[in-house]
Amino acid sequence: MATEWRCTICGYIYDQEIGDPENSVPAGTPFETIPDEWLCPICGASKDKFEPLEE
Repeated sequence: MATEWRCTICGYIYDQEIGDPENSVPAGTPFETIPDEWLCPICGASKDKFEPLEE
């Protein structure tokens, strides 16, 4: 399972080890378990605009 996901709109990388603490997603949170309401912190894209990065 991928631990990094890339926004296909702006290229932001969500890293599960870092999370998105500024937006209430603690470090260690798998992308799949982030609430659906979460948006890309850079461009505001929804979760369905992200793709997993190969490990």
